[in-house]
Amino acid sequence: MRVLLLVGFCFLFLNCEDKQSKSKTKSNTPKTEVKVVEKDTTPQREFPYLDKDNVMDFFLDYEPKNPENKVRISTSMGDIDILLYDKTKFHRANFIFLTKQHAFDNTQFHRVVKNFIIQGGNTDDLQVAARRGKIGRYLLPTDTNRGYTHKRGVISMPSSDIENPYKLASPYEFFITQQNAFHLDGDFTVFGEVIKGMDVVDKINAVDIDKADWPLRNIYIKKVEIIE
Repeated sequence: MRVLLLVGFCFLFLNCEDKQSKSKTKSNTPKTEVKVVEKDTTPQREFPYLDKDNVMDFFLDYEPKNPENKVRISTSMGDIDILLYDKTKFHRANFIFLTKQHAFDNTQFHRVVKNFIIQGGNTDDLQVAARRGKIGRYLLPTDTNRGYTHKRGVISMPSSDIENPYKLASPYEFFITQQNAFHLDGDFTVFGEVIKGMDVVDKINAVDIDKADWPLRNIYIKKVEIIE
């Protein structure tokens, strides 16, 4: 009987000691901390935000790397193909750059002056405004000494709504002459001409307009794209 009690006591003692040993071993084991590194999902800008301080340097670098010079303006009334002049390199580069950024898509021909011009690029679309806001806010200087005139069918750049003594051009807008407008020479930059689609220009110029020269029915620029 004493032997059985002694054996039971030893078994109980060894069992408790084993549990305490395991407990101590577990508590003394260093913990490995796993750090979760959050991936930066902020989209990287391919181009800098353009402003008056960097825009000319940007296009000086951009222009030779992007030599395209033909675009198609697809409107709700038909297509207009434009050849951009190489001599007006900053304005050509600007139009190509904005075309690649889809800055003209879903805008309108918002101003029509009979037997004179059709002007496009403006819109009240908030998505377009947001897209342009990410591109930048800048103006372009005139480039009027290249021998080009405001004959019928050229594309030119209007001056900004912002009053400025040098008639700096608004980069997001343009106009196409429906008739000769030589009185504009020297003030606005001719940077290309229509090579196909003057019949579309004539149709747009013939639409009904209000007293502010806005078409009574919206004329949409669905997209502008580079062509061969």
